[in-house]
Amino acid sequence: MTETYENFDVNEFQRRLIEEFRENGGRVGGMFQDARLALLTTTGARTGLERTVPLAYLEVDGKPVMVASAMGGPKNPGWFHNIRRDPVVTVEVGTDRYRATAVLAEGEELDRLFAKVVEQQPAFADYQARTTRRIPVVVLHRLEPGPDAQRGPGVTVSG
Repeated sequence: MTETYENFDVNEFQRRLIEEFRENGGRVGGMFQDARLALLTTTGARTGLERTVPLAYLEVDGKPVMVASAMGGPKNPGWFHNIRRDPVVTVEVGTDRYRATAVLAEGEELDRLFAKVVEQQPAFADYQARTTRRIPVVVLHRLEPGPDAQRGPGVTVSG
C-alpha cells in the first residue's frame, strides 16, 4: 500500500504535537517518542503574531542549537525568516521555558556546528544532500538565568 500525504494537515499535526509536549513536560509519543524536542516561539516577520513550532533540540559544546533544515526542502522554514526579522525567541525544553536571542552561525562556525549536529543526528546530512541551499544552524543565547544559574558570588537563582 502506498502512503499518501495529500490530505495531511501539517498545522494540525504541529498543533497536536505542541499540545502533547506541553501536557507531558516535553515528552511526546509516536514517531518522536525517543527524540529530544523543543518548542520555538518566534514573532511572525509579516504578521507580528507569535508562531510556535516543534523542532529537534540539540546542544553543541553546551550551547542549544536549532537547525533550519525544513527536512531538506528547497526553502528555509518560516521560523528562520522570523528570527532574521526579530531574533528574540522563546524556547521550551522539557519543563524549562526561557527567552533567548537566536544568532545565525556563519562561515567556519557554521561548518563546525553543522558537522557536530550531523554527529548527533545523521539525518541532517541526508537533509543537506536533498537541497542546494546551505542549511542554517542557529545558536540560542539564553537571556535570563536558568534554574541552576548563579547571579553574583554565592547567590543562586531558583526556578
